[in-house]
Amino acid sequence: MNRSIIRTALAVVAMAPVAAMANSHGAMSYEEKLAAAEDDMTLPGPIAGVQNKYWFNYRTDIAEARKELARDLRHASDAEDERDAWDEYRGELADARHDYAKEMREKGYRPGQVRVYGSGR
Repeated sequence: MNRSIIRTALAVVAMAPVAAMANSHGAMSYEEKLAAAEDDMTLPGPIAGVQNKYWFNYRTDIAEARKELARDLRHASDAEDERDAWDEYRGELADARHDYAKEMREKGYRPGQVRVYGSGR
């Protein structure tokens, strides 16, 4: 099989949403809920539309965190191991986003803001 096809497939799997890794026993732990909320805050595109080394490092960090979560969940022997894996994942996502935003801020770019004003009716 072509190596580029394999690399592409691995990249797609690494970027899979957290929901695909949910535990098999139904109820979500508190740590898993926090991780899912953090995953929802993953930036979908680069700050200010600038694709630079900081953006690519951020995407790599996210992909690595997801792969590590999947591996940790596969090797979890009990609920505590699963909670630890989700907590570590949440922390890695938060750190990656914080570091990326900080680097971009230092370069003079700011994350966008959306303001909604009432119609005054």
